[in-house]
Amino acid sequence: MIAALVAGLFAGYGIAMPVGAVATYLVALTARTTLRIGAFAALGVATADGLYALIAALAGSAVTPVIRPIMTPLRWASALVLLALAVRSAARAIRRYRKTQAAAQAGETPISPGRAYVALLGLTMMNPITVIYFAALVLGDQSTAAPDHLQQAVFVLAAFAASASWQLLLAGSGALLGRALIGSRGRLITAVTSSAVICALALRLLITAH
Repeated sequence: MIAALVAGLFAGYGIAMPVGAVATYLVALTARTTLRIGAFAALGVATADGLYALIAALAGSAVTPVIRPIMTPLRWASALVLLALAVRSAARAIRRYRKTQAAAQAGETPISPGRAYVALLGLTMMNPITVIYFAALVLGDQSTAAPDHLQQAVFVLAAFAASASWQLLLAGSGALLGRALIGSRGRLITAVTSSAVICALALRLLITAH
């Protein structure tokens, strides 16, 4: 049981800690809105990781042949969604800066917590690498005896908890960034910079999809 717990924690942190486009968007979203919205978005990412851990634990090697043929379309879809989010974020920031509505911006919540959760859940689920990552870990860690349902549950819950803790940490850093950049110019710079980073990561995803 302890082995399943430790394996799940390592798996969750292993997939969550590399900073990519989704993590960048999560931090920028929280900086522009509120910690509550960022926390819901973070849990959306963690839920996707937990679901993929569950799929891998239950299906094992059977899921990899199913996912592999659609990896390229999923990567393209994920990259295009990220590019759209980046462009939309930068455009809104520029419009707000030109209108000099810093006071209104401080209290604005352009997305609800529920929508933030669903958006980040869907975006993260588009990443087929996650399920292959978990499947490889599950297969590599199997002994001669197959894990029972309790061990599988512990693995999945530990992976979810690890991912959630890291994503919430990212959301917290975004909230601190938002408090530090209270001026309209600071928020504009943050939004444009994060959009540029997201675009670069999305373009790299498109290149690797070939």
